[in-house]
Amino acid sequence: MAFTFFFRDLPVLEYAVNATLKLALGRLRIKVWDAGCALGQEPYTLAILFAEKMGDMGFNTLYLDATDYDSENNFGDIVTAGVYKTEELQRIPSDIFTKYFEEAPGKPGHHRIIDRIRNRVFFKYNDLLQLQPVGSDYSLIVCKNVLLHFSYEQRIEVLKMYHHSLAPGGYFATENTQKIPVEISGLFEQVTPDAQLFKKI
Repeated sequence: MAFTFFFRDLPVLEYAVNATLKLALGRLRIKVWDAGCALGQEPYTLAILFAEKMGDMGFNTLYLDATDYDSENNFGDIVTAGVYKTEELQRIPSDIFTKYFEEAPGKPGHHRIIDRIRNRVFFKYNDLLQLQPVGSDYSLIVCKNVLLHFSYEQRIEVLKMYHHSLAPGGYFATENTQKIPVEISGLFEQVTPDAQLFKKI
């Protein structure tokens, strides 16, 4: 699904970022995987949230893998460029917009994410149902608006893959409609009743 917007489901993402920073304090690298990134609004939102809470040196330790199965073969180009129609960015708080977006050169009516943010987000093609993670030792995995398209059995297998890909004590965030299947309930514990944020057991 390509439909989303910047700062969507902000409370869940803020919970996830805060928990991740506590977990990863002092680490040389903070690894995050946004699975099902669509056109990039969610991973860039995450990167901005991390940037707001980390100094320049600390933010340089963030590696955010943004993945999707791109049937139209254009997600990667859009995510990498970080260019969006200005009218699509109206929901963003004005102070954040001024700080992290600039007019896109040669594209009137468009704005681009600043280099500092774009340089921490790495797009990769990935079909989740192949159960081949793009990395390991992630402090946070975010997968929203994807699992609902899978069968119950497929969700179980994908969640097992996420569990394996997380660092000890790492976090998993998903959409509010999703629950951890009872068959694998021993793999995660819910962190807060206010959000679908789980910690790896």
